[in-house]
Amino acid sequence: MKRKGLYFLIALALGGVGAVHAQDTTAPAASAPTQSATSSYDDRWYIAPTVGGYYNDTKRDTNSRQFYYGLGFGRFFTPNMSIDAFVDRTKREMDNGASNGGGHSANSWASTNVGVAARFYAGDWNAWRPYLLAGVMGSHHQSMDASGWSPAAELGGGVSKTVSDSTDLRLEAGYRYDWDNKTNPAKSGYGDWFLGLSIASRFGSPAAAPAPAPAPAPAAPDCSKTIVNGVNLCDNKCPNLPEGTVVGPDGCPQKVVIDLRGVNFKFDRPKKGETNITKSLAEPTKDSLSILDQAVDTLQRYPQVHVTVAGYTDSKGTDEYNQGLSERRAKIVYDYLTAHGIAADRLEGPIGHGKNDPIGDNATDAGRAQNRRTELQVQQ
Repeated sequence: MKRKGLYFLIALALGGVGAVHAQDTTAPAASAPTQSATSSYDDRWYIAPTVGGYYNDTKRDTNSRQFYYGLGFGRFFTPNMSIDAFVDRTKREMDNGASNGGGHSANSWASTNVGVAARFYAGDWNAWRPYLLAGVMGSHHQSMDASGWSPAAELGGGVSKTVSDSTDLRLEAGYRYDWDNKTNPAKSGYGDWFLGLSIASRFGSPAAAPAPAPAPAPAAPDCSKTIVNGVNLCDNKCPNLPEGTVVGPDGCPQKVVIDLRGVNFKFDRPKKGETNITKSLAEPTKDSLSILDQAVDTLQRYPQVHVTVAGYTDSKGTDEYNQGLSERRAKIVYDYLTAHGIAADRLEGPIGHGKNDPIGDNATDAGRAQNRRTELQVQQ
């Protein structure tokens, strides 16, 4: 093959190498498998014994196809590029001319090559990876007529497969051009095709896997805007409670107690149609109203709290009468709360329980006075 063929292959290989390099450096880390493959490559040094064969340039006056053998030493410098220093050797039998009966003569020449080759890979580290090959070398020729060095270069491609944690298999083919002008003074420059098989064996201990990157710290909450159950999140020690839970200043659950003990009613009050609560409350009326006002204040401080307004009586009178009386007691307290700013949708009722659920002894005056009451039952 003429030199212009080599120059064409050089241009073609450089274009392909550029494409592989661009793929390696500009391809986005779009998928987890690609990132995993390119981040787990093994950069240990390796040795790579090689065997293969030549298809010789006919200018060499030989039609033989012979084996060559060699040894490489190198490593991966990126997940997609390795560099080998190598040496290989072959020996060719020279042809007899037609005047000498043809066939092979007893003469031969040997070629020993020493050089450097770079390989540029594409694809996942653990799959069959295609690659391009480019190398330069010095070629030492020795024959019956001459001995000396000449420059040479090679281009090619192949495929590689990682077959164990320390071994790669490489199969490659290419074209090697030798600028030899000494072996045969009448000819200058030879181009040979080659096919080679290498087993690259890494040595030394594999590198330890990189430690996982620490998880990013959670973003600090915006304390001026984040409110849970009415409590600023930065002060909230229990932020995961459902909305509407009754909480204290620290954001943790707090039982709200609205105690109306002391708000008791006179016997048989309020009468039907009576709306003035002060005339119905047992003495001292001033203290009873103060307790009601404290309940209003509690409900205003805890706007998420809902209560049931329930009324009760003592055991005097019929069940039917006491039921109506208990409902009037609940109603008059209900009206007091709404009149003092508590929204009706936070109040359930009013409902009456008659003489049920006594808290005092109905056999005594003091016990019956305790049972003539209204309760605000907090809904949790």
